[in-house]
Amino acid sequence: MRAEHEVAEAVDATPPDHRAARIHSDAARVKELALCNFEGPAYKVFEDELCLQSMPILRGMLRKGTLARIALKRCQDRGIPFWVHPDDVTLLRSSGEARDEIVIDVMMRGLKTFKRKALVEGGWNPNHRGGRGASCLTSYYVGQCIWEFRRVYTTWAKRRVAWAEQHALYACPAQSAYEVPGMFGLLQTANFLSEPEAVVFTTNFEDILDEQPPETQAVVRMTVDGYSDTEIADALDLTHGAVRTRKYRFRNALYDAARDRRIWIPEQLHTKAGTRHRQQRGAA
Repeated sequence: MRAEHEVAEAVDATPPDHRAARIHSDAARVKELALCNFEGPAYKVFEDELCLQSMPILRGMLRKGTLARIALKRCQDRGIPFWVHPDDVTLLRSSGEARDEIVIDVMMRGLKTFKRKALVEGGWNPNHRGGRGASCLTSYYVGQCIWEFRRVYTTWAKRRVAWAEQHALYACPAQSAYEVPGMFGLLQTANFLSEPEAVVFTTNFEDILDEQPPETQAVVRMTVDGYSDTEIADALDLTHGAVRTRKYRFRNALYDAARDRRIWIPEQLHTKAGTRHRQQRGAA
């Protein structure tokens, strides 16, 4: 029940007497809307007001990671397979545009289930006595939106992965960028490595890149092609922070590969800090 309490607290953190008055007002509104079978202009006004109240709440929950966490907990409790990629959690925290994409779809789907479950089927009960007691209509609606998050997020994530896979596939159409002479220097000028380091690549480099998420592959390939962080962010619809994060994580993947002797980073090409950690980085 902790998750349900978090929803109620996010929506209606008011004293009990104020909450009771709000629930009483909601009950009167439902009776009024029932006279027109929850249809027509009056119900449309009600939906618009509900969305206006709920949108900033859902945006805030998505930015803080609360929405995804509650959705994951609900699915786990009911044995429903669901997983949110950590990179997507980071993106949703940093990108207002990404949050809006999710929130709008979640709210549209939530309106349908809310109408059916809360109103038509009578799922919302102003006299509920369990837990914190009855919730207001906005809390109930936000709860339905959280249920819709799994479907909306899955569709959104698949769409982003498909786009990134297509971009990664055609980013270097002529030949592998890592076979082009002078690419070592280009990597440095493109600031692919945030430290003044260099890497001697073997044929395993492509294998390591292929192991990364599609968006990371796209970022790396565009970086090697000489695109700036700003150009990459615009092309892939990412924030600058997300671009830098993917570069950083891929660099760490290279070091992990070096530690496992899959790729070689010569000791003399490390910084002083890198030399101190050469055993971790696989230097000879």
